[in-house]
Amino acid sequence: MANRSNRALVPQAKEGLNKFKMESAREVGVDLKEGYNGDLTSREAGSVGGNMVKKMVEAYEQGLK
Repeated sequence: MANRSNRALVPQAKEGLNKFKMESAREVGVDLKEGYNGDLTSREAGSVGGNMVKKMVEAYEQGLK
């Protein structure tokens, strides 16, 4: 059986993660739609993921204070 690294550890969090991804895409100006987004460039997809990581790190750092 193949290991799927993009599977959410908490299945109930999937909706929240999708909402977070859409919000991040809007912030960086990427036209992300529900479902298939194979027409995005690597740069566009990377900017969405990078923005998500940036926001998660900021939230974590705020929690340390």
